[in-house]
Amino acid sequence: QRNSVTTCKIIMVLYFIGLGLGDEKDITVKGLEAVRGCARCYLEHYTAILGVDREKLEKFYGVPVLEADRDMVETQADKIIDGADKENVAFLVVGDVFAYHSLAWPLFSTTQVS
Repeated sequence: QRNSVTTCKIIMVLYFIGLGLGDEKDITVKGLEAVRGCARCYLEHYTAILGVDREKLEKFYGVPVLEADRDMVETQADKIIDGADKENVAFLVVGDVFAYHSLAWPLFSTTQVS
């Protein structure tokens, strides 16, 4: 018999996670597990405002949550994305993750009418 060595390539992830519309407990179980496995978590904090403050999210999730304001999301998104190939990063959004958000605009297509 031959001895074989299995090699694994660990892939890090940039998660987009919807938090629901109410409070810190509206996140799905899978979403919560992903958040707890991330080195950095950013909360999109200008398109919609969650009904609880960041500190309450941090206490329930068990990890620090950084607020990403409009300027960060639209002009400094590289700060969020940088390092996602080395560690898991979460981008948390109020409501449904498939709704339009500036960081994810290349991934999701929407039409906006003024």
